[in-house]
Amino acid sequence: MLFHSSIRKELARSFGATLVVLFTIVLTMLLIRTLGLASRGSVNPEEIALVLGYTVIGRMPTILTLALFIAIVFTLSRMYRDSEMIIWFSSGRSLGGFLGPVMRFSWPILLVISLGVFFVWPWANQQTDNLRDRFERRGDLERVAPGQFQESSSGRRVFFIDKDTADGTEGRNIFISSTESDGRETVTSARSGRIEWVKDQQFLMLNNGQRLETAPDQSSQRVSEFEEYGTQIGASAVGQRSAQALKARKSWDLITQPSAANLGELGWRIGMGLTSLNFVLIALATTTSNPRAGRGGNLFFTLFAFVFYYNLLNLGQSWVANGLFSLGGFMLMLHGGVFALTVLWLTKRHFNLSVRGWISAQRSRRATEVAA
Repeated sequence: MLFHSSIRKELARSFGATLVVLFTIVLTMLLIRTLGLASRGSVNPEEIALVLGYTVIGRMPTILTLALFIAIVFTLSRMYRDSEMIIWFSSGRSLGGFLGPVMRFSWPILLVISLGVFFVWPWANQQTDNLRDRFERRGDLERVAPGQFQESSSGRRVFFIDKDTADGTEGRNIFISSTESDGRETVTSARSGRIEWVKDQQFLMLNNGQRLETAPDQSSQRVSEFEEYGTQIGASAVGQRSAQALKARKSWDLITQPSAANLGELGWRIGMGLTSLNFVLIALATTTSNPRAGRGGNLFFTLFAFVFYYNLLNLGQSWVANGLFSLGGFMLMLHGGVFALTVLWLTKRHFNLSVRGWISAQRSRRATEVAA
């Protein structure tokens, strides 16, 4: 039908343009964030493209939800502004009649959002965590580039190596400044050093150097010389694998292990799918044309509604994780409440527009009879 095909084509054009713009904005923001992580030593600079790619893939459900919401609002706003809606209403179409073509266009996107948030989101987070954990688990000496000062993974040591070998296991002219747990400050220098493994522990063995130790109250100092000195620079190879991040856990694991934290994350994933569906109904029920508000009025409402609803979804995740609400109660309260209010709003507008259309049709019929 002309009615369905015209609306779906315009929605497709608007959705494509909106998705490109949002994707560019989010990609730029995430690139800046990833570069910041790399500058702080949390991400390998050589793996910035991988981390950025996985992060963008994980954010795609949110991007698709916002793009779909904006596309529907912009399309309906233009139709109201150009009086196309009046033409459709005069031809016998009602506001509820737009639900069919809008849902036919939206359901593949809603399906992609649901699958993405249940399967792609944890997979992308797991890949990102693996890259970051692998980078964080490196030995302190592996972090050091020749001729540069570099902090250790704990932040309590500063390393400097003048030259190192090709395999990175030996170095020359080594300088180490460290702060111990009891407040003592030590400065160690050596002509050379090498990495050794002793019972699954990584040690830096220094040769021909000296060590300056300062008391916590700066009241005394002690200088010692050594021919060989060993210091631990890496964590144990056994047990290095940390607990998997909550966002990276598979959806099936969240279902089979219903702890409070897992239920909170599961509620967020289910809520993203319900949120995208509610946004389709909200766009259809609330979009109008107000000449005084201008073109930016609907855009302001769209962004405000998305931010408000999305923040409630994130806040609800913490509530469920902390045991303030049950998962079912929160889902019914937030998503069920929004769905009920939106349906009531849509029904009210549908009834009002239908009455207005019937009155206009009666007036036109009477005017035609009088003229005849």
